[in-house]
Parts: sequence; structure tokens; C-alpha cells
Amino acid sequence: MRKFVALVIVLGLVVAGAIEWGLAAFEAPGPAAPHGTETIVLIKPGMHVRSIAQQLSDAHVVSRPDVFALLVRFKGQASEMKAGEYAIPSRASMRQIVDILVQGKSIEHKLTVAEGLTSRMAYDLVRDDAGLVGDAGAVPPEGSLLPETYLFPRGQTRQGLIAEMQKAQSLLVDRLWEKRAPGLPIKTKEEAIVLASIVEKETGIAAERPHIAAVFENRLRIGMRLQSDPTIIYGITQGYPLGRRIKQSEIEARTPFNTYVIAGLPPQPICNPGKDSLAAVLNPADSRDLYFVADGTGGHVFASNPEEQARNVAKWRRIHLQKN
Repeated sequence: MRKFVALVIVLGLVVAGAIEWGLAAFEAPGPAAPHGTETIVLIKPGMHVRSIAQQLSDAHVVSRPDVFALLVRFKGQASEMKAGEYAIPSRASMRQIVDILVQGKSIEHKLTVAEGLTSRMAYDLVRDDAGLVGDAGAVPPEGSLLPETYLFPRGQTRQGLIAEMQKAQSLLVDRLWEKRAPGLPIKTKEEAIVLASIVEKETGIAAERPHIAAVFENRLRIGMRLQSDPTIIYGITQGYPLGRRIKQSEIEARTPFNTYVIAGLPPQPICNPGKDSLAAVLNPADSRDLYFVADGTGGHVFASNPEEQARNVAKWRRIHLQKN
């Protein structure tokens, strides 16, 4: 009986010592990163704790995968670790690594859709991004995406990111529509997006957009054609740079988008307008101007009558000739 008790005590001491050693190993600094200050590790969805431990060992961030797996189970955290792409700091302890995986602190990738890109251009960016997975689906309707920088973890689906862009645009338009100025010639959200896409392509200066929006809306009120060069280009190239000056024959050509020929708005947006252009169309500047032309400095000069516009155009032509 005494031998049995002694054996139990010895085994208990051995187990206690093993647990203490394991816990100490769990808290101890891990291996140094082979390169730099961190190591990138990809934990795929559906991996079990033993596979995760081996993946960490293969990446040289854990030296004892058996201890890692055992203590993660002991602490009841096996099901809490999340899939993702992680940057594991050099010499991180196993406990720190578990905390990173449980909290899901995965690396965020980013994709920037610039203001004024067409849906085809934005779609191509999503399609070609190596951090995304799956088929991108169909090209979304023109003007349905919100230009923005989007953050996503590796493994995000392409269709999911496009859906996020569309949802962001819809929420923004809804919010701006509720706060729109009274008496606008824009009667629907869809018309607002179409006009905002034209404003977006007319200037890269955010401060000018409310004024340019006012010019176009003043023209709509009196039935004057918008006469926007970007609408001509969209009818020719679907939004890609023309690479040359617009020809007179193209100004006179009847396309569904050429606002020198058609009355009112084009049938759809000519790009994906950004927040500033959407806000400008729904809350334009207080102006009676009907014209604008480049001022030679990257901006525009505005006019309320043909005579003033003619003088501004003549001035711009002189500046243009001097530069060339």
C-alpha cells in the first residue's frame, strides 16, 4: 500500500512538473524570425489544432508543436483560433501566438478604387488582386461602386468585395439624398449618380465640384445641353483615355452619351463618382453660371453669359498656345 501511495505521489510530481514545464515553455520567447522582425503565416479555414501547430512549426515560429497543441487544448482555445494570414512577431511566445490567432488579428490587404474609374476598370482591379479568391462574377453596372480604399483579409472573395463596394455606394447615396437641397432638377437617385459621374470627370479639384454641378443643373433647368467632353469620350472608348484631342466629327456624332447632341442626361453614368461629386450634385453651389472653361492652372473659370465665356475661352487659347 505504501509503495502504491509513493508511486502515486511520484507520478503526481512528474505530471505537475511536466505541466509546469509546459506552461513555462508556453510563456517563453519563441524562435527568432528567419528574416526581419516578423514571419507571415497562413492558417487556412478548417485546420485542426494539430495542423495549425505543425504549420507554425514549419514557419519556424513555434519550436514545440506538440506542446503548443496540447496546451491549446488544455486551455480550451482550440476552437477559438481563426483562419487568416498573420504576421507573427520575432520571438513571440506560444501564448502570444494563440492570442493573435484567437483575436483574429490577421493582415489586412487593401485595394484602392480611385474616383472616376469605370466599373470595368474597378472590376479588373478586383479580378487581378492576388489576395482575393473566387470568380469576380459579372461586371457591375456603371456607377454602382463607391470609389474608396477597401481593406480585406487574404481569402476574401472577389464577389464579396464588389458587393461591399455596391453596398457602400447605396448607403452613401441614400444618406446624401435625404439631405439634398430643395428645388433640384435631379428627380431620382439614379439621375444624381449620372450627373455626379459627369462632374467627377470634369475636374479633379474637389472645391470646384459644387460650382460645376451648379452649372450643369442650371443648364438642365432651362433645357440647355450639358456639352460635356467626357460624355463624348465615354461614347467612343467606354471611359478609357482617348489619347488625343476630340475631333469635330466626334463632337457632332450622335451617340447615346454625347451631351453635345442629346438633350438632358446620358442614359447611365460614365464612371463611378466619388463622395465629393455626389455631394456636390445634391448640394450645388449657389450660382447662376452656365459656362466654365479651363483657366490654365488646372482649375476652371466660370461665366454666366456667352460674352463672358467667349472672353474666358480666348484667354485659355492664348495660354494654351504659349504652353505649346
